[in-house]
Amino acid sequence: MAWPVLASASLVVINFKDAEGCDCPNTAVKVNWLEGTPKTSTGTTFGLPWARGKHLANATSFTSSSGELQSWITAFWPDGTIKWTGHAIAASESTTDGYTITASGPGNGTTPHFKRQYSNSSTIQTTESSDEVSVNTGKITASFAKSGSTVVSSIKTSNGKTVGQNGRLVLKSQSGIADEGDASGIEYFNFVSKIYNATVSEESKIRALVTVQGVHHAEAGSHKDWLPFTLRFYLYANSDAIRTVHTIIYDGDAKSDFISGLGIRFDVPLAGEELFDRHVRIAGTDGGILHEAVQGITGLRRDPGEAVRTAQYNGEKTPANSTWDTKTSTRLQWVPTWNDYRLTQLSADGFNLKKRTKEGQSWLKIPGGTRAGGLAYLGGATVGGLAVGLRDFWKKYPTSLDISNAASDEGSITIWLYSPSAEPMDLRPYHDGLGEDTYEKQLDALQITYEDYEERYNTPYGIARTNEVFIYAFDSTPTAETLSTLTDHTNEPPVLFAEPEYIKETRALGSYWNVKGAPSNSSTDTASIESHLDFLIEFYRNQIEQRRWYGFWDHGDIMHGYDTDRHQWKYDIGGYAWDNSELSPDLFFWNQFLRTGRADVYRLAEAQVRHGGEVDSYHLGNFTGLGTRHGVQHWGDSSKQGRISTPVYRKPFYYLSGGDERTGDLVHEALKAEQAWVLVDARRKVRDPGVVYKPDPTALYLNFGTDWAGVAAAQLLEWERRGPRWEEARDKLLETAKTFPKLKFGFVTGEALYNSEDGSWAPPPTDPNNNGTITVSHLSSVFGVLETLDQLFEHYPEISKAFVDAWLDYCYYYGASKAEQAARYGTDFGKLNLRQGHSRLTAYVANKRNNATLVQRAWDEFLSDSNADELSPEDPWTTVKFNGSKVLTPVDEADWITTNAAALYGLAGIELIALT
Repeated sequence: MAWPVLASASLVVINFKDAEGCDCPNTAVKVNWLEGTPKTSTGTTFGLPWARGKHLANATSFTSSSGELQSWITAFWPDGTIKWTGHAIAASESTTDGYTITASGPGNGTTPHFKRQYSNSSTIQTTESSDEVSVNTGKITASFAKSGSTVVSSIKTSNGKTVGQNGRLVLKSQSGIADEGDASGIEYFNFVSKIYNATVSEESKIRALVTVQGVHHAEAGSHKDWLPFTLRFYLYANSDAIRTVHTIIYDGDAKSDFISGLGIRFDVPLAGEELFDRHVRIAGTDGGILHEAVQGITGLRRDPGEAVRTAQYNGEKTPANSTWDTKTSTRLQWVPTWNDYRLTQLSADGFNLKKRTKEGQSWLKIPGGTRAGGLAYLGGATVGGLAVGLRDFWKKYPTSLDISNAASDEGSITIWLYSPSAEPMDLRPYHDGLGEDTYEKQLDALQITYEDYEERYNTPYGIARTNEVFIYAFDSTPTAETLSTLTDHTNEPPVLFAEPEYIKETRALGSYWNVKGAPSNSSTDTASIESHLDFLIEFYRNQIEQRRWYGFWDHGDIMHGYDTDRHQWKYDIGGYAWDNSELSPDLFFWNQFLRTGRADVYRLAEAQVRHGGEVDSYHLGNFTGLGTRHGVQHWGDSSKQGRISTPVYRKPFYYLSGGDERTGDLVHEALKAEQAWVLVDARRKVRDPGVVYKPDPTALYLNFGTDWAGVAAAQLLEWERRGPRWEEARDKLLETAKTFPKLKFGFVTGEALYNSEDGSWAPPPTDPNNNGTITVSHLSSVFGVLETLDQLFEHYPEISKAFVDAWLDYCYYYGASKAEQAARYGTDFGKLNLRQGHSRLTAYVANKRNNATLVQRAWDEFLSDSNADELSPEDPWTTVKFNGSKVLTPVDEADWITTNAAALYGLAGIELIALT
């Protein structure tokens, strides 16, 4: 399928004279909706890049072509000009097709200063006391507690109705699993929120951010406080919705802390509302909505009248009882009231739905469906109510929606992020170690299953999960059409972004990609490569669906290797199972989005951000700042490195989202890798026994690509963002640039000693006199190091030329002939793999050194690699359908694809097209 390419960048630069006669650039940028103009607008945050030198940080204001705007700086160029900004627009009754954001102010500054800007006035107001934070958007007022177990004290509409209150977290756990049906000795615990901190953003004109942190506290028993959480509530002016970002970090013992239910619960006041005017709405499939009343008056033997029935079905207040047919109105006491409803999604393919009159009575089955929308409403025609929705509800199964006590004065809605109807969450290792009690045995096992096992390293302690929940408040029961629209809004929140041409022009996300369809100097026919890139995107989208790569911990990841005999991805074979960002598919997807603006690619990459940065990385404990190599369980492999946790995989989302605060947390955690390296030696199993190495902060033995590049990406982000450690991060990067070229063989050295206190490098212990050592690995440059270094060079062109040259030498010589390698370094590099993936290094040096001969070599490397982890023009570039008894379910197979090959082909193809 051919995808449309935007014709030109919406960038207009107008120079004008300010009051003092200064020439000031006025830059106007068009932003569009990712998936077309949304049906509803509850407020949106987005990010924009700006070219270096255009707008001085402390002298630039921003305006929008439509409505009010709140703006803030998310990144600076080193000269003090703005690199990235975040913007918030308020909710609106009518949504425009797009906006033009205009930056007005001078460039060429030298003194950065963080300054937020607003246009016009706003209706949002925040108040703060010692007990709570309150936010009034003009449509609702939400109050957030600073202590105790209640997170959201109340939600009131502008008419003064309290439609939600006592919002709190609920957690259930147990000390064991009855594997054989014997539950004796198992303890069960219920937990509530225990808040220890709540803050509100300093400036809240259009958007207010309330952040609540705490742990879960046992209601009874001796269980310790555990499972720390962070809740971020985003409220926008003129909006009756609250976007909630919910993060938990697992800090339990996998052998004794089994989560059996994790959710968010709100109480809904219903006093004074007739039972037949109380409404339950639950989202089903494809926009469908369940229409229920607590006391139903449709379908009865005696008809109350069409107007009454229609009103109840539509969620409106029914006409006065005096207008009803008396055969109905005098017999309402015999009509059951339905107190509780429950929807349970235990797989990606089906949900069950049921209701009951009260506790102690049987549940009545309601016809279910396949994939529920994940939204539920409880309320009344006159008292109003609350709808709560979980994004990716069925994709992150097992999940549930509970409506309880609907027939009482105060009902409740619970969104279960992990359903108590499911089996308890089991995070124990999937095997017992298989006798691998020495490094020798573990390395031998690696040769057969590709799993790098080591006891105590296969721990989930410190992994995290982030979910998004939307809360909607109503003065009266909304229409089913409204709730259907909000279900779509919950699952695909509207996104604003600038056109790819403009992002490219700013060079704020590197110079190694170009817009699809842009003029190229390459003599190679790139049309087939473009079609192959589209094929790979479509292939993985379909595999996610066909192979059901969904679930609480799994959503957002893809598989690594393929078993052609079983027609199945190797979900159960060591390091061939979950990919965990191996060889950078994340960068392939993000670069393809940047150059095309395709919504489906954005959603694919966005899901990877929420997975890789959370589940595959550590946020507590000895491994904080590191991630886990690919494996059967996301946290199971013993290889813990910065190559997985590197923020370069999350960087496009961070800036395009306007500075997503949770992603910002991940940057700071990645900086902690320097501390983790003192405790975790990545090469402990394979280090030459003659090398004496004891990890020390001033002399960490690291690989530049699989170790240092990850923390370098975090340091660059911290420098750009002016985070709390930005000066330290900047100084370390510059010290690296100063000292790394002093290694005789530069990047070809491969592994050397890194000083985490100042960022300097020294020769490795195998070469203390710096005579020159060669340690070239095919893995060093396939985890974002080229992209990180290019972004560093774009950010700071003043960086040491010797450092840049050292990198360009590595780019040149990796793919050079053995004779050239030997002539330069005294010996060749031996057998190297991933030639196709490294062709982008050749293209990079060809571009930077304007070497036409190298361009041809780069294309030869890309098109003529014959290794297993490569794709070629001779491959089928099509799938084969398998169904019937050969497979469990029908699938489209491409047995010539591995994710290693797809990621490297995609990245190299994009970068060769751009650089040659």
